[in-house]
Amino acid sequence: MAVLRIDRFVINPRDAAELINRRNALVAAVRDAVPGLLESRLVKVDESHWIDMWRWDTRVNAQAAASRAQAGGFPQAAAAFELARDVVTEFTEIVDER
Repeated sequence: MAVLRIDRFVINPRDAAELINRRNALVAAVRDAVPGLLESRLVKVDESHWIDMWRWDTRVNAQAAASRAQAGGFPQAAAAFELARDVVTEFTEIVDER
């Protein structure tokens, strides 16, 4: 079953362009290293509050990528998240799509 990893966070608005650049590097690195990333979307709620959504084919692949990032396997993750504060992460199962 497909899952979404959702990260909600706050950034300084001056860091928006740099965050996007660093996140793009992270997405590319994850796609090269871990199977199953179907899409990613970064959305801005307002100038400071953002949501990053990654759609994965399975929870196993999503959590494998997360574990690798937490272990330092993706330095791009540390670089991107050093710009963020108040990060909240959720893994959610997609139960219906139309």
